[in-house]
Amino acid sequence: MTTNAELFARAQKHIPGGVNSPVRAFRSVGGAPRFFAKGQGARFTDVEGRQYLDYVGSWGPLILGHAHPEVIEAVQKTAADGLSFGAPIVAEIELAETLCRLAPSLDMVRLVSSGTEAAMSAIRLARGYTGRDLLVKFEGCYHGHSDSLLVKAGSGLLTFGNPSSSGVPADTARHTLVLPYNDADALAKAFARQGEQIAAIIVEPVAGNMNLIAPDPAFLAAARELTARHGALLIFDEVMTGFRVALDSAQGLFGITPDLSTFGKVIGGGMPLAAFGGRREIMEKIAPLGSVYQAGTLSGNPVAVAAGLATLRFIEAPGFYEQLGRRARQLCQGLTAAAQRHGIAFCAQNIGGMFGLYFAKTCPGSFAEVMQCDTAAFNRFFHALLESGHYFAPSAFEAGFISAAHSEADINSTIAAAERYFACPCEQQFRKL
Repeated sequence: MTTNAELFARAQKHIPGGVNSPVRAFRSVGGAPRFFAKGQGARFTDVEGRQYLDYVGSWGPLILGHAHPEVIEAVQKTAADGLSFGAPIVAEIELAETLCRLAPSLDMVRLVSSGTEAAMSAIRLARGYTGRDLLVKFEGCYHGHSDSLLVKAGSGLLTFGNPSSSGVPADTARHTLVLPYNDADALAKAFARQGEQIAAIIVEPVAGNMNLIAPDPAFLAAARELTARHGALLIFDEVMTGFRVALDSAQGLFGITPDLSTFGKVIGGGMPLAAFGGRREIMEKIAPLGSVYQAGTLSGNPVAVAAGLATLRFIEAPGFYEQLGRRARQLCQGLTAAAQRHGIAFCAQNIGGMFGLYFAKTCPGSFAEVMQCDTAAFNRFFHALLESGHYFAPSAFEAGFISAAHSEADINSTIAAAERYFACPCEQQFRKL
């Protein structure tokens, strides 16, 4: 039997770091990443035959769990008729209609292949529509790896303690203004100084790439009011939160309608698919109608669209989000209670089917507060739970995800495993009170 460690050594010979996305490499937590062979429901199995309860869900897309039979059937049926045409298909229209019906901000939508592509295109469109260059983003938020966004970004960049990237020209970075997340006063001051130069704000309405950070309602309200007053656009990056925190996404949950939104993850059902969209008069600036160019050979490809449509059909079922949120709360409350019983500084919270775990006394509300959490304690927790068959994100700077396939018994087994860990002497000697 080939082991995970052997495969990782082999992968590093021809793949940088042995992985095709940085956080998969386990650099933050240490050890060899798991190579997975099969998934079903809330569980997946690695190449050594070990099974894990999955709280990553392919980083969010698998809201129905692994290998949902109707999603797999839709993919197989569509693939049998052709993988890609580079031409319009009927299902693209159906998906666009569904997205525009469910998301409050969407009149029109353009399908793309990744969240990075969606964010990059939405920003270009905002600049083209307003005729301005300056972009506002927030410390710790991640919007993909295009040049203008790799300025104090979150996600895997935080894992390595490097909040920017080499290879980004200074001239590009100077068009991005970085402010503290959840700080409405700092945002107001920025608009007072440079409001006439700002094309757009881009923000994760629930930050999920510096762990989960809940938004201050006043912060989101300020972003909406200031952009409207100064003629800038508000872009909600809902690649992660879209159809994950609520059926009408974070924009519906918080009652804030952005000018443009980006979506990904859930809308592809595990296949590479994303979208950006918004008000009709803005979207009509995109080629071929307008002067803002965007294109993609595989955009709206039949297989990904089929997976997305099949997934979206299920999430509209009555009670779907109530159960998803209930399971996430059960996990967060159970883990917190277990830690507190043993005097461990730990807390957790969820918004819909997203959750955050923090080795801290209180849930953080900003990048600076996230960086004060005990990452060494998280790393020990991660490996202990991994060994007991519970797979969390291999980084203290990532949100977690519940799927509809997680049962009450699944959550209870995870809480029980965590309690055993919190109670063991090896943890108590590292306790930070």
